[in-house]
Amino acid sequence: MARLLGVQIPDNKRIEYALTFLYGIGWSTSDKILSQVKVDKNRQVKDLTETDIKKIIEVIEKNYKIEGDLREEITGDIKRLKEINSYRGLRHIRNLPVKGQRTRSNARTKRGKRKTVGALRKETWAKMEQHKTGAAAKPTESSK
Repeated sequence: MARLLGVQIPDNKRIEYALTFLYGIGWSTSDKILSQVKVDKNRQVKDLTETDIKKIIEVIEKNYKIEGDLREEITGDIKRLKEINSYRGLRHIRNLPVKGQRTRSNARTKRGKRKTVGALRKETWAKMEQHKTGAAAKPTESSK
């Protein structure tokens, strides 16, 4: 496995795809980097020479923020939004979608599992109570 800027990159993948393993580099950025370095994007990582790898690293370090620096910048930006109590900052604090998405019917990944709120029917309440007492009674009977 090749190592680029502290990240292990698999040898048997195309270099165009392998560069996307770096945080902050996607498909389009990977394509731009490879065209600057003049490396064929269909070559596999194991077929690259040391000079090719050095050129790629040089271009990335000079022109792009990646990995730790980028993560640090993003968390700093979110922290600033929270401190100034902007609308976006409040959405981050409340763990809700930030960019205007609807929350009435969607946003499950951000808000988490559904929690039922409100009154329950008497029958439903009785079933829940029955399960609680039944579950508590079972272990004592099996232990006898």
